[in-house]
Formats: sequence, C-alpha cells, structure tokens
Amino acid sequence: MVRDGIKANKARSDMYIESEEQLRNMYGFAKGRAKDKQLGALEKHSVNFIEHSPFVVISTSAKSGLVDCSPRGGNPGFVKIINENCIIIPDVKGNNRLDSLVNIIETEKVGCLFLIPGVDETLRVNGFARITNDAKYLNMFHGDRNAPRTCIEISIKEVFLHCAKALMRSELWSPQALVDRSIIPTMGRMINDQLSVEEEPESQEDMLKRFERDL
Repeated sequence: MVRDGIKANKARSDMYIESEEQLRNMYGFAKGRAKDKQLGALEKHSVNFIEHSPFVVISTSAKSGLVDCSPRGGNPGFVKIINENCIIIPDVKGNNRLDSLVNIIETEKVGCLFLIPGVDETLRVNGFARITNDAKYLNMFHGDRNAPRTCIEISIKEVFLHCAKALMRSELWSPQALVDRSIIPTMGRMINDQLSVEEEPESQEDMLKRFERDL
C-alpha cells in the first residue's frame, strides 16, 4: 500500500526533490568549519566525548536497502576506544532480534551518534563494522553485570562534532521538557494493542523490575 502511494505520487514530481543538484540549489554548500570539521580518525576531543558518553544510537543498513537505528547504553565510557581508528561497542543481552548485527554481517556499514546528558552537542562516527567474539575484547567487560557475548568492532572512516541546534530546539535535557510517563501507554499495552492480544498486559512497574534484572 505504501509502495503504491509512492508510485502514484511520482507523477507529481514538482512536489519532490530528486537530485543533489536540486538540493544544492535550495541549500547551497557547507562552508568553513561546517565543511572542514570532518576528520578521518579520533583525536583528543572525540576521545573525551566517547569516554563520557553513556548512550549511542547505531545506524545500520541491510542488503535489501532498509535501514535501522538501535539505541545502546551503559556507564559512561562503556564504548571502548582501541585506537584512533577503532572502537568497540559491547552487545549486551537484549531481545534477540539482532537487527543491527545481521545488518552489519550483510553490509558492514555503520553510523553512530554519541550523546552526553546535559551536553547539546553530539558526536557522529561513521565507518565499517564487524561482529567479534575475540577474547581480548570480551575481557574488557569481564565482571560487568551483563557481560556481552559479542562486540561490534568499528573501523572509523569519518568523525565530526554535530552542532547543538537540534537538542536546543527539543530542550532534551531540560527538566521542564520531561513529560508525565502516563501520557504514553505501557509497552505491554501498546504491543498487545498492535498485535490484537486481549490479555491484561504487564504493568509498567513489573516491566521495570524485570528489566532491572538484566541491566
């Protein structure tokens, strides 16, 4: 249905931007620091950013062309820096969908967005990834409550800081921006509704207690 809608709208080409030339005519080109800030390896500031980040979003793509984003979190510095061209992300216990891992096996392409609570700037790291169970990497997380079975090894090709505008607009770290959790149904309720399951869903409190055992 969605694909049919896309085909139908193709005839109205005046509504869509379909070439880089059209985009550049509208937006122009990056200049100065916005263009020059892209690096090919980590340096002291990107290292410092990753060492203080407790949260990263990983983007991957499948051979089919579909893309996926997956959040990963841990104590600040849970992503390990091997050298200026390599970082390691532990793959701790999750839901076993393995979307990101399968995509990495298929295409090796990966993009990362690192965030630090209270900091509006973000750090973008792009490159190629492999899945590894090398003991020298797994031992970096020895003793962790939820030790990984594998790690994502990323060979870095692009590194650059992203400006603060998006997080400033969203007021992501502002206490005033926090919403009451009750405005969104529980995870159990939403999934039951999506799957037309009639049984009573797990409460938010019970879900959190269950999750805490696996953190």
